[in-house]
Amino acid sequence: MLKVSAHKESFAQLKADVAVVLIIKKKTKHKWIDQEFLRALDYQAKSPLYHQQAKTLYIPLESLDVDSMREAGATTIKALKSYPFKSAKIGFYAQDSKHNSDATMLAYALGAMLGGYSFDKFLSKKQPSALREMLISLESYTTDSASATKERAQHFSKQLDEMKIIAHSVNIARDLVNTPPQIATPKYLASYAQELVKDTALSCKILKKQELKKQKMGAYLAVAKASSKSPRLIHLSYKPKNPKKKVVLVGKGLTYDSGGLSLKPSDYMVTMKADKSGGCAVLGIMNAVAKLELDIEIHGIIGACENMIGGNAYKPDDVLISREGKSIEIGNTDAEGRLVLADCLSYAQDLEPDVLIDFATLTGACVVGLGEYTSGVMGYNQKLQLDFTQSALDSGELVAILPFNRHIKKLIESKIADVSNVSSSRYGGAISAGMFLGEFIRESYKDKWLHIDIAGPAFVTKEWDINPYGASGAGVRMGIQFLSDLSQRNK
Repeated sequence: MLKVSAHKESFAQLKADVAVVLIIKKKTKHKWIDQEFLRALDYQAKSPLYHQQAKTLYIPLESLDVDSMREAGATTIKALKSYPFKSAKIGFYAQDSKHNSDATMLAYALGAMLGGYSFDKFLSKKQPSALREMLISLESYTTDSASATKERAQHFSKQLDEMKIIAHSVNIARDLVNTPPQIATPKYLASYAQELVKDTALSCKILKKQELKKQKMGAYLAVAKASSKSPRLIHLSYKPKNPKKKVVLVGKGLTYDSGGLSLKPSDYMVTMKADKSGGCAVLGIMNAVAKLELDIEIHGIIGACENMIGGNAYKPDDVLISREGKSIEIGNTDAEGRLVLADCLSYAQDLEPDVLIDFATLTGACVVGLGEYTSGVMGYNQKLQLDFTQSALDSGELVAILPFNRHIKKLIESKIADVSNVSSSRYGGAISAGMFLGEFIRESYKDKWLHIDIAGPAFVTKEWDINPYGASGAGVRMGIQFLSDLSQRNK
């Protein structure tokens, strides 16, 4: 990952192979901008432009807000990949009263760290970027007090270290999601989790098939039944001294989803390695949690398995008994993630959390409703939904609340079981799936639970924002931000 470092030297004093200058349209004026050069080219600030003589890369910027700055960071790294420069420098001078310079600089840094990601493990001819370091000048920190300037710079450096942790955690999720299914099996995810906890404050427990049977996870086991790859329930724990709260995160970890006997068309099977994105997000969040040393006890539960076909596959018309004791009529075996989550959420509630959140690529209906860039937030507690939504938006991830209602709940009623795993209507599918999960949340936890459907942004087929092709790491930044905010609220 790109090294991003902060320096007290001025922009002019910093030594680097190339200078980076941000431009808001053609109106930006600064001594580092060659206005005559830009006028000669009639530059409209719509794409990166390299000034060879000045060794300066101009990067277009929509505005000074953090979202635009983060995207500018990613754009910079992508543009520099075409050049042989090993180091680049940038300074931030065009600030205004609405935008905090610390926040915008950190957003740019995060964008730079995440924007250069690529998954090239299986390419015989790799094209790595020559760029190794981005130097940030803190010259704009000048104040009347030298001690105040030093203190602020130290604080920024600490925040930059946190950004590095977040970026690394996002890339952990990206790498795992991008790893193809013949490698990234349930056993592989479990082994990865066991390696992740080494030299950290995390602990890891793995539940295999026999233990899942003892837990009476009939829904989870039914989904995994036809696969030659045995399921694994991964339980990561972070337990600081004197925790203020306990939070349990649950992730859908379908390492591959063929649809089961309700077989997907072949085109829809492509990218189904990404059906483990929720579980991978939880792994990324837990990595960050251990390194940020939050004062909250946090557990990460990942239900890893494959949904395949075979003579022993579970079938439409089957009735499954969940860990909560509720019976489930199967209307479609491709609605499998909710079955795995139902049993994992049951297990999670036994940990007695103050907050319970699941992340899942659960429904195509969520993508239809919100588009490819936005995750759906669902639950029974309006304040908790609003708090999480604010944290997610602050992290740079897009979310929207999808409201539960009693009429949609009627659509998952069954004549022969407690609940059906599919709705009787094609409409409101994201909400009916969320309400299905709600059937397995005990009354005492309904106001503590949130369901996050990340089906839209989890896997990127066309680049946008800071996300390259492939896995985006959706859920990681919002999860870390929410936990950090929760920690701050309880101090």
